[in-house]
Amino acid sequence: MTYEGFAIECYQAGRGLWHARLRRPDGQPVILGGVAFSTIEIGFAWPDPESAAADAKNQIDRLKLKRFATTARTLHEELTAA
Repeated sequence: MTYEGFAIECYQAGRGLWHARLRRPDGQPVILGGVAFSTIEIGFAWPDPESAAADAKNQIDRLKLKRFATTARTLHEELTAA
């Protein structure tokens, strides 16, 4: 599924332990604080994939990640924006 420019992938990391990871659909890394991430792992375990996806959407909104979803920022842009 996609949300606010991110692909959300839910996966089971143990029996009844669902997690979510975010990535840009274009395959480019997300640069946060000058560090490039190919994926962003959401760190909570949920009992089902729907809850993991809902938490991932909440984290995208809470952390205002939408701004990083569509255009790759260079390290220079990241540092000069701070």
